[in-house]
Amino acid sequence: MRILLDESLPRQLAHELPGHDVRTVSQEKWTGLKNSELLRRAKSEGFEVFITADQGLEYQQDLARSGLGIIVVKAATNRLEDLRPLIPTLLQALSSIRPGELGRVGG
Repeated sequence: MRILLDESLPRQLAHELPGHDVRTVSQEKWTGLKNSELLRRAKSEGFEVFITADQGLEYQQDLARSGLGIIVVKAATNRLEDLRPLIPTLLQALSSIRPGELGRVGG
């Protein structure tokens, strides 16, 4: 699965998602884009899932129309050591999410 990690998450999280093609917003040189443009570009570049810590994203965007599966993660902080306990649940969410769906992990 082709996954885009939001700039609010540590890039090292990509190494914790084996079996997936994971890129970061920074690697794609999309840092600073508004969410609507970011989601549009992600879809047009073949990403299937967007993972973010942005708790307000679902209220700001029409996620169903994005064509992406969106997973919002919530931990004590966005540091990798706080996100690691969520990885099994995140991997499970990745296995079942569909385009236009919103999933939540943690919190």
